[in-house]
Amino acid sequence: MTVVGSGRVSGAPDVLRATFGVEHFGPDVAAAVARVGERTDLVIAALRAHGVEESRLGTSTVNVFQHYREPGADVGYQASHTIQVESKDLGGFGALLNAAVDAAGNNLTLNGIQFDIEDKSELLTQARELAFQQARAKAEHLAGLAGFSLGSVSAIAENQGHFPIHRAYNASKAALDSAINVVPGDSSVEVTLEVHFAWA
Repeated sequence: MTVVGSGRVSGAPDVLRATFGVEHFGPDVAAAVARVGERTDLVIAALRAHGVEESRLGTSTVNVFQHYREPGADVGYQASHTIQVESKDLGGFGALLNAAVDAAGNNLTLNGIQFDIEDKSELLTQARELAFQQARAKAEHLAGLAGFSLGSVSAIAENQGHFPIHRAYNASKAALDSAINVVPGDSSVEVTLEVHFAWA
C-alpha cells in the first residue's frame, strides 16, 4: 500500500536577500558598459560600507543588447548588471536601499527582496516527522477499512519545498524616493513523503 503524508512548519526568517540592478542606455556598447561598470562599483562599495560582507555580495546576471527604437532613430545599447545582496540585519533594508540609490541614482533598479531562513535543517526535521505521522495515520486507517493489518515500511520517497517571504519591486530611483515599509513574515518549509507499507 502507498500513501502520501505532508508536514509544514514555519519559522522566523533570519536573512534578507535583495536584488539590485544597475542599467544604462548609451549610444554605443562601450559607453553603456562603462557607465554600468562605474555605477555598479559605487553600489557595491556603498553596500560594503553599510556592513554587507563581501561573501554576501555577488553578480547574478550581466546583459548587453541592442535597443531598437522607432524607424529612423539612432540605434542604442542597453547594459545591465544585477547584484544579489544578503544581510542578517532584517531591519536594515532601508539603509541599504538609500545607500544604493545614492550610489547609482537613476541607473538603479530594485528587482525584489526576500526574507528567508538560512539553515532550515531543524524545520525540515520537524516537517518530516509530521509528514510521516500523517502517512502512517492514513495507512492505518485504510488498512482498518480493508480489514488488513499494517506491516512494515518497504520504501519512502521524499520531496521538499520551502516558501520564503517575497516582496516584489521593480522600480527606478524616482519611485524609490518614498519610504518602503518592509515587514518580514514567517517563512515555511514543507516535506511530502510517499510511504510504501507492506501488509502484516
